[in-house]
Amino acid sequence: WSPELSSDLYRIDGWGAPYFTVNSSGDISVRPHGTDTLPHQEIDLLKVVKKASDPIKTGGLGLQLPLVVRFPDVLKNRLESLQSAFDYAVQSEGYEAHYQGVYPVKCNQDRFVVEDIVKFGSGFRFGLEAGSKPELLLAMSSLCKGSSEGLLVCNGFKDAEYISLALVARKLQLNTVIVLEQEEELDLVIDISRKMAVQPVIGLRAKLRTKHSGHFGSTSGEKGKFGLTTTQILRVVRKLKESGMLDCLQLLHFHIGSQIPSTELLADGVGEAAQVYSELVRLGAGMKFIDIGGGLGIDYDGTKSSDSDVSVGYGLQDYASTVVQAVRFVCDRKNVKHPVICSESGRAIVSHHSVLIFEAVSSTTTRSQELSSMSLHSFVEKLNDDSRADYRNLSAAAIRGEYDTCMLYADQLKQRCVDQFKDGNLDMEQLAAVDAVCDFVSKAIGAS
Repeated sequence: WSPELSSDLYRIDGWGAPYFTVNSSGDISVRPHGTDTLPHQEIDLLKVVKKASDPIKTGGLGLQLPLVVRFPDVLKNRLESLQSAFDYAVQSEGYEAHYQGVYPVKCNQDRFVVEDIVKFGSGFRFGLEAGSKPELLLAMSSLCKGSSEGLLVCNGFKDAEYISLALVARKLQLNTVIVLEQEEELDLVIDISRKMAVQPVIGLRAKLRTKHSGHFGSTSGEKGKFGLTTTQILRVVRKLKESGMLDCLQLLHFHIGSQIPSTELLADGVGEAAQVYSELVRLGAGMKFIDIGGGLGIDYDGTKSSDSDVSVGYGLQDYASTVVQAVRFVCDRKNVKHPVICSESGRAIVSHHSVLIFEAVSSTTTRSQELSSMSLHSFVEKLNDDSRADYRNLSAAAIRGEYDTCMLYADQLKQRCVDQFKDGNLDMEQLAAVDAVCDFVSKAIGAS
């Protein structure tokens, strides 16, 4: 056995790249700067855990498991990689606006995570998204130390207190956008903003027809529970125009669903949203931003499959290029100025940066029943004709060295005996015996 074989077995270079690998000692090694990590910068995770859990008197920290080990440099690298992918796509596509990301606080509300994201992202206008009053307070506190251009996107259900708080954030010079998820929220925004004498920046969440059919797509499509229909969007535009506030409508938001499996689905959804954006421009809204929501997936099992809920069939650059191309194509065709592109990637930013370490408290092993030639003969004698035929075929295949055929007959034998046991025609000792025969066959031919 070797560390290389372990790495292959657990697909570490699939799901872990570029942050996790197996080192020459056979331990998990963390590369905090991704592909730019130098050999001396790699971190042996086992040594970290040993240092943390060893008693203080022996030089350790004396911490008890479970532990969460965080790697802020991985967080920094993820932010930089996301920004770099979009910057490259913007430049290569001749896109005439920029990208600026927004981190959804609900994904991980840990203070150190949020503050690190604001600190690491301040150089490229990274902002925060809040979906509740506590998250909004948290985001306001953090963004006071971030980029003045970073967006504070206010999603979720909004009562008068939430809207008042968002408008206070605007008074504090935070770049706050109140995103309408329900039509009735608009009346509150208009009324409270006038009472507080604050000019709001308004966004709206569109309920697209594009649907993500996977496990994480339940909130997408026209029957999704969030967002405004085409009819509702037109009513919002009309009411804003009547109130003399149509220039306040500056952002379009949508969300296809988390863990988008393919760039084809992504392009379809972004293209539809860009059409809605262009129509809002035509109707006179002061549009500036298109917020594509979350959905940037993580390849959890390393298979790079678009047919799995725990994998995706694309990389970071594929994702960014698909979004930029889709928006540019529609806007150029409609002769609309390119909007600033925002995304609300959560899992794609934070998933790799922390590891949960827990203690294995027990283990189990399967011990097969030992079969003597006498007990085996006795067992075979009690089998019915079909089962006995399976056993003879199994024996013949074993003698010929046909191991795949061997396993086929072993499976058939086991299933027939299970059926006999259910019918009351086989006792428990005999059922254990057939398990022992099949286990012996599996071990003998090296089957998993």
